[in-house]
Formats: sequence, C-alpha cells, structure tokens
Amino acid sequence: MAGSEYERLGVDVQKKGIEAFKDARTGLYQHAFCTIHPYPGRPGYGFVHHADGAGSKSVQNYLNWKETGDFKAFEGIAQDTLAMNIGDVFCVGRPEFLSFIDYVAINRLPVPKAEVLQILAREYAGLFEMLRGFGIDVVFAGGETADLPDQVRTLDSVGAVFADYKLADIITGEDIRAGDAIIGISSGGQAKYEKRPAGAIMSNGLTLARHCLMREEHGEKYPEILQRGKRYTGSFCVTDRVEGIEGTIGEEITRPTRLFAPIFKGLVEEFGTAVHGIVYNTGGGHTKCLRVGKGILYVKDSLPDPPMIFRLVQQHGNVSWEEMHEDFNMGVGADLQVDPGAAGEVMDYVWEEFGVASSRIGSCESSEDGANRARLITRYGTFDYPR
Repeated sequence: MAGSEYERLGVDVQKKGIEAFKDARTGLYQHAFCTIHPYPGRPGYGFVHHADGAGSKSVQNYLNWKETGDFKAFEGIAQDTLAMNIGDVFCVGRPEFLSFIDYVAINRLPVPKAEVLQILAREYAGLFEMLRGFGIDVVFAGGETADLPDQVRTLDSVGAVFADYKLADIITGEDIRAGDAIIGISSGGQAKYEKRPAGAIMSNGLTLARHCLMREEHGEKYPEILQRGKRYTGSFCVTDRVEGIEGTIGEEITRPTRLFAPIFKGLVEEFGTAVHGIVYNTGGGHTKCLRVGKGILYVKDSLPDPPMIFRLVQQHGNVSWEEMHEDFNMGVGADLQVDPGAAGEVMDYVWEEFGVASSRIGSCESSEDGANRARLITRYGTFDYPR
C-alpha cells in the first residue's frame, strides 16, 4: 500500500498496527469472519460483540445538505451505521439474540443537531420494523449523543451490536475448501425490502471517493469537511449528473448501505451446511475474504463490470485498478463460498426472494504456501493479494 492514493489521505486499508491487540483477543474459531467468544455460564453458546459506523460518508451527507438545504440529505446515515454492524454478525450464522446501541458525535455549530437526531431516530425505528418482518428482532438498547466541537468537525455515527449463537450452528470458515463456488451478491440496486436503492459504494472508501470526485471549491467553501493540508481534486459539484448514474453525484455517494442480514439469514435457513462461508466486503474490498478459511486461494475470475461510481473514482483520482479492488467492493457487497452443486439454486434464491442480483464470480483453490491468498483476474489486469 505504500504510495497508494488512500494512504496519502491518511487511511490505511490494511489496518497496520492492530496486531498490537493480538494477545488481548481470544476467540473460539480462528478462521471465522467474526471473533466468537464462549458465553460464560451458557455451555454450547457463544457471542459476538462488534462495533462499526458510517465512517466519513456522513461528511458527504453534510456537504449535500449544505449545498441543497434539504434535510433529507442526512437520511441513510442510520442505515449505514446499522448495516455495518449487523452485516458482520450474520456472516457467522443466525443469532438467537441481537441488541444494538448507537453513538452520535456532533459538532452542533455547523450541524443542525436536532434535525439530524430526529432523522436518525425515525430511520432506526423503520429499519427495526422492517427487520422484524424477517424474524430479526433487534433490541435497541439506547445509545449516547455527544457534543464534541473540539474533536469532531461535522458528525460521526457509530454503533455496536451484541449477538449470541448456538455454537453448533456457527459458520466457522473451516468448511471452506478447494472446489467451492464463490457467489458475489450485488451491493447496489433496490431489494424487495428496501424503500430506495442501496448504494454500490456502501460505507467504505468514502474518504478516497470524496476527494477524487468533489471539486476543490467545496473544500474551500466548507473547510470543516477537509483534512488539514489536503484538498478535493475532483471535477464534480454535489448536484452534477453523469450518464450511467441515476440522480446526482452527491446522492449516489450517499445512497445507504444495504442491510444484508435478511439475505444472509435466509441463505443459512434455506441451504444450511451448503453455505461454507459468508464474507461482507466492507473495509478491504475484494481482499476481505482473506480473513476467513485456512489455506485458501480465492480466485475471482468472473467479476461483473464495476458500477459507474467506481469507474469515476478510478478515472478522476488516477487510482490503480489494483488499489481500487482493495479499497472498494466494486459492486459486489458480499461473497459466499458454497458447495458448487448448490451455486445455481443459491443465485436463484437471492433473486427470487429478495430481488438482488448475484453471479458466480470464481472458485476456491488450495494455496501453495498454506496462507490465504486472493487472485483477481479482471479486464484491468490480474492482481494478487496480499500485495
């Protein structure tokens, strides 16, 4: 990653330094997507604690509001925050219990705090109601709001989720094997259960996307959206429109992250042990698969064409395609590693039940050195990860 566009903006997609916490973390399954802990006093049960948020995407929400004056620009932040949490916990199976808390840090000097909190509360209520329709009962255990004008220049929305499971039902990642089919599920478009289309970009890579796409004048006009010493270098205003994108550039960047939990839950219930792994392609994009399984070479040789938003970032930011596939999901929000005999039925099920596109994007092989590897064979080149 040395010299990457993302790193120059101060973001480390490889998260170097977290190895310092290695000895502090203990888990039952070393090849699962999430760290699963034994549940004290409940033999046969485990739990996951996970925290994540909307990231710098909320800065674009803020910019959209400043440029349009429409408070609807803040819609989607709650869904981003919730999706980035419960998407992960459903990658290891179907929880028996779920609770969620949120934390919103706001600089109330530039940000309309009351209006933003009203939008977040209304959106969370609607999302929890929708999830209950799929048998996903999320206990909203409250949260915290903090006014931090010295620390936060606009706003930051994060959450944390607690989930418990029967250990016998955990997707450990240890069943991923050579010959498995890799099914990619689209991050964009509108699912049957969504009120509006989800954003292909989800909630990762937004620092890079914003700086590559938005015009320098935006940063000059609103210095609170810029890092010190950095500037926007793009060609677009918030309200610009581009062929191949429905709506404005500002709207496209902030479309909400899909809640994959109903899809993941349905797949586990419908196909059981034929689903060997579920990978939510958040931070790390198409290299996220490296965290699951053991000794697997993930060969992705049939990736769909990336949606227009990614092509714009690559072109206007002069970002290498190798880095693009590491920073972004490129339109594939989740990977499934499944029994090859079930691949066709899995894709049919995702479309017929949820109205979400999917395709077979590759297969699993055994890696030569026993470490997890990923090889992407694309029209833009062949890329091997880790780099």
